[in-house]
Amino acid sequence: MALVVAGVFVLAGCGRNSDGSRGTPVADAAYRTKTGAVNIYAEDGANNLAPAAARAVPMVYVPNSRSGTVTVIDPKTYQVVRTFPTGKVPQHVVPSYDLSTLWVANNSSNSLTPIDPVTAQEGTPVKVDDPYNMYFTPDGKSAMVIAEARRRIDFRDPRDMKLEQSLRVACKGLDHVEFTADNRYAIATCEFSGQLVKVDLATRSAVGYLTLDPDKFTNFIPRQISRLLSRRKAANARMAALMSVPSMPQDIRSSADGSKFYVADMKEDGVFVVDPSKFERIGFIHTGVGTHGIYPSRDGTKLYITNRGSNSIAGRPHGPGSISVLDPLTDKVVANWPVPGGGSPDMGDVTADGKELWVSGRYDDEVYVFDTSTGQLTHRIPVGHEPHGLCVWPQPGRYSLGHTGNMR
Repeated sequence: MALVVAGVFVLAGCGRNSDGSRGTPVADAAYRTKTGAVNIYAEDGANNLAPAAARAVPMVYVPNSRSGTVTVIDPKTYQVVRTFPTGKVPQHVVPSYDLSTLWVANNSSNSLTPIDPVTAQEGTPVKVDDPYNMYFTPDGKSAMVIAEARRRIDFRDPRDMKLEQSLRVACKGLDHVEFTADNRYAIATCEFSGQLVKVDLATRSAVGYLTLDPDKFTNFIPRQISRLLSRRKAANARMAALMSVPSMPQDIRSSADGSKFYVADMKEDGVFVVDPSKFERIGFIHTGVGTHGIYPSRDGTKLYITNRGSNSIAGRPHGPGSISVLDPLTDKVVANWPVPGGGSPDMGDVTADGKELWVSGRYDDEVYVFDTSTGQLTHRIPVGHEPHGLCVWPQPGRYSLGHTGNMR
């Protein structure tokens, strides 16, 4: 039975655990520490590389969306090794579930370019419809291609990428995904409708939608869209409509114990805190202008949050970009690392040893390297036009759930 409450569409009972209780479901035994506590990042500790990952040559792969290229950087020398062409608008570099391949998601070319991480060489592209981003089901049986423009999640065979099943969603701008600690559900952000969608992985169906800021949407959307569309030419109408929303969720990541999800919101300049079991908003934390990416520290006790310095998907260089450091236990920002002279930190990764945070400078055509012990920006490396979802490889963990390295 469907219900609509305070801007939330849910199915009756979907907020309960299998035993009928409410709250965060218990994670599987592999996520438990010696004390019995749940820690989904327990296998992601510093330098805890799986054999497949340990064979890789350490490199940083930077997809340059507007250049149609990937820049390869040596993380030891901070020098660009080479830049190679991909398809049009490469968005993210995604480690495969089994850690054997890095996939470049060529959004506008409808293709994935494979990279062999052992040789750092690219292979023959594979045709895939509208790959903005890609994830993998926790059992490794399916790839989940985020077909943003199609409003679909396409479940595909992770080896040959043949289509198995498509799930069309009733929200706009599918972007990023996180998985509940019990591996039963995926929750995805919908950038252009200010929502989250919760997906039952067993039935591959959408079981709920959550509007993150329903009060603002009620008062904002009809008036603002009408005003913007009436004063802009038809060629710009679509962009005006996309941006004329008060809430634009981007990345989404779980706390180590799985009890809270954090949702970066580019328009609201902070992160929403969501109970993934009840599928309810439970808080909001201000971080900085254009909040975008979220990355756990190697021990899972901190979240590094990128603030892109712009509330627009067409930002300008040298904005007030920064990194916020969040303590998930207290939900307090404990540090803020500005980009000297301005910048646009977007997507990236923490290094295998946990000592550095690498992020793309989306509107400044560069890559930033931060020292995680001091918060200092140590390197700015020029790359192609509009770098996006860069991947530092290898990373610790048993397997990859996708994106630029959501490791478990």
